[in-house]
Amino acid sequence: MLSTGLPQGAVPKLERPGPLRDRVYEALLELITTRALQPGQHLVESELAGHLGVSRQPVREALQRLNTEGWVDLRPAQGAFVHEPTEEEADQLLTVRTLLEAEAARLAAANAGSAGISVLEELCTEGEKAVAADDLDGAVTMNARFHAKIMELAGNAVLAELAAQVDRRVRWYYTPVARQRGQQPWIEHRELIAAIAGRDEQRATQLMREHTEHTRRSYHDRGK
Repeated sequence: MLSTGLPQGAVPKLERPGPLRDRVYEALLELITTRALQPGQHLVESELAGHLGVSRQPVREALQRLNTEGWVDLRPAQGAFVHEPTEEEADQLLTVRTLLEAEAARLAAANAGSAGISVLEELCTEGEKAVAADDLDGAVTMNARFHAKIMELAGNAVLAELAAQVDRRVRWYYTPVARQRGQQPWIEHRELIAAIAGRDEQRATQLMREHTEHTRRSYHDRGK
């Protein structure tokens, strides 16, 4: 265990292309959204720089950007801390997600071909395997890919762009409830696939609304 509380192997390797500050930003954001860095955790510039193999300057710049975007809180005379989302923040974000994904499901039912549906089935199978193996990270990753694929099959670039803006925060909120949700999301995913394959736009919309609402409720009920 590292001094900042990061699990061994959690620190991503920085890819060489692109400005260093951007690569450090992406690395820290990934650690936050996967909750390797927990909400409320103190972020020490020198320690993060050491783990990432960089100087403190790009870490400082990345933390300032993350602060602007609401991922990190910079507190005078205390330093940087991973933001702790309020229940209201989570509720607003997950409500917007429901609107976007319900429309994506409707459009996917109207537009998806057999190849796209096959990909959804494959992703669902991988997600089910991850849950069965108690692979939390794998389940969260497959869940994100499944929803991203539905967004792709919707064929609406503007909708996809809006969804991409909230995707990482959705993952941030979903991770703490993924284990308690267990196999249920994947049962719901199978129902969604059937509706999309059957070109039933109304049912696909309804199922996606119910599915995302279950996640929202689970987040608010976590730990109870």
